[in-house]
Amino acid sequence: MDRRHFLLGSGAAAAALALGPVARAAEARRGIRVDGLSGLNGFEDRDGIRRPTAALLDAVRQGKLTALSQTMGEVGNGPDRFLRAVDGIARMDRLIAANPEVLTKVDSAADLRAAHANRRLGMIYNFQDTTALEGDVSRVALFKTLGIRQQQLTYNKRNLAGDGCLEPGNGGISDFGRQVIAEVNANRLLLDLSHASQRTIAEGIAAAKAPPAITHTGCRDLVDVPRNTFDREMRAVADKGGVVGMYFMPFLRASGQAGREDLLRHLDHARKVVGEDHVSIGTDGPIMGIVIDDAARAGQRAFYEDRARRGIAAPGEAADVMNMVEGYNDIDRMDRMTDDLKARGWTAAQVDKVLGGNLLRLYGEVWGG
Repeated sequence: MDRRHFLLGSGAAAAALALGPVARAAEARRGIRVDGLSGLNGFEDRDGIRRPTAALLDAVRQGKLTALSQTMGEVGNGPDRFLRAVDGIARMDRLIAANPEVLTKVDSAADLRAAHANRRLGMIYNFQDTTALEGDVSRVALFKTLGIRQQQLTYNKRNLAGDGCLEPGNGGISDFGRQVIAEVNANRLLLDLSHASQRTIAEGIAAAKAPPAITHTGCRDLVDVPRNTFDREMRAVADKGGVVGMYFMPFLRASGQAGREDLLRHLDHARKVVGEDHVSIGTDGPIMGIVIDDAARAGQRAFYEDRARRGIAAPGEAADVMNMVEGYNDIDRMDRMTDDLKARGWTAAQVDKVLGGNLLRLYGEVWGG
């Protein structure tokens, strides 16, 4: 019996015994860890079915990540957004159903705690845009029944709900956007104001009747690019009980490839601005990291050129800059961040909050459970 099948059959306790003493000690101190905006990778085709790699399975069994928020459908304006969103949800539902030993769907804070206890990877469904609604606000409730728990108002450009961060006019939310926020609150979904313009963020926070979030951003008072968020809006989110997540993206510095020190500087600043109870992580990248090789570099160039052609590439993106933070480009990133933050004076309790505790609290307040 190989190690992968041993882990599948034996559960979390036996998996822990299979680890060395250093790994067991690290697992013992891991609390709930949540990536507030991420992407699922680490799967491979076996006999026509998508199955987890041994590396992903080991990471889940060791509790290196409890849950991630996965985007459904497509971002930005375009045709067939409703149907593509439904198709994306259905495909993720099928993947979870085919892999119950590693994946579980998260609809409540209780589901997230169960994922942690049972050593499963919780999947939180999100929209990074309101385009899937196609102008019909009643679809907020429909998508809740399909599993959406996190609703972003805009992507980078203007849509029916309001202005994104790349709109030069910096317009705020529309009447439709206010209706969406009301429905999001009524249906107990998490309102996400990432990617929005400064006015859209400020007006969205003011309109929200429940704690909102900016799940993946950086500190604009440190690096003044449109995808980052000013201190005053971050404080306003915290004042309503919400959470601001720092991402692992190029926007953490003025130009070039972001590194560990860039991210840590933004985390330090965010904690100073909003307090330790309102900072989280939303990497905006794949949980297993990116293998940097010629194929990845070519893929990044094609990805950037497509975004630039569609007008959704933000200042700071580039054909030769990968969407990751050097030094944190793998599934061990949260272990490494734990050590790095403690070395900067963060306490163990503060680290646990930023790596998952604050989002767990927010999810419980907004979703219930």
